[in-house]
Amino acid sequence: MDLCHVPATREKGWYLALMAPNVKGPNYAWLDPSRLYCHPQGLQDCVADLLQPFRGDAIDVVAGIDAMGFILGAAAAATLRKGFLAIRKAGHLCVQTAAQPYTDYSGREKVMEVRTDAIAPGLRVLLVDQWVETGGTMRAAIELVERLGGVVAGVAAICIENSEGGKWIQERYKCSHCVPSRLQPRFDQHQ
Repeated sequence: MDLCHVPATREKGWYLALMAPNVKGPNYAWLDPSRLYCHPQGLQDCVADLLQPFRGDAIDVVAGIDAMGFILGAAAAATLRKGFLAIRKAGHLCVQTAAQPYTDYSGREKVMEVRTDAIAPGLRVLLVDQWVETGGTMRAAIELVERLGGVVAGVAAICIENSEGGKWIQERYKCSHCVPSRLQPRFDQHQ
């Protein structure tokens, strides 16, 4: 699909066909959504689908998770007319931070940080990332928000896999993703 083509019928998830498979090996995610972000209608429809379940919900700020969650998170914040908070990998913020260790989808141990002055008790935060594979990264972001007294208003990602971590998140928080249920098994199996 070229970057200008828009299908006549746009069902939820039509833009998933814009994503490209991994050609660089096991240190990378199995599918790359960055081409989807280059498609103007694809990006708009993806963000609209992610936000649809949260229409009418109280959301004070949108937080995007380093780094690809910044793209969807900033787009969601602009659409909702809310502020955007970057939740970063350790070492990138030059202000007072709270930190949370986690294991990412590749099994690497990392640390996530958020500025401590951005989340006040009761602040309702919509957490956005590109993908939730094992759930480790999103769970670290959840723990940071809640430790600072914030409330997780929801979790949104292009895909939330039915992994142990993905299920843990979906059982506890309002979630939104773009993968139609008929395609979910293929995404869970990385096909």
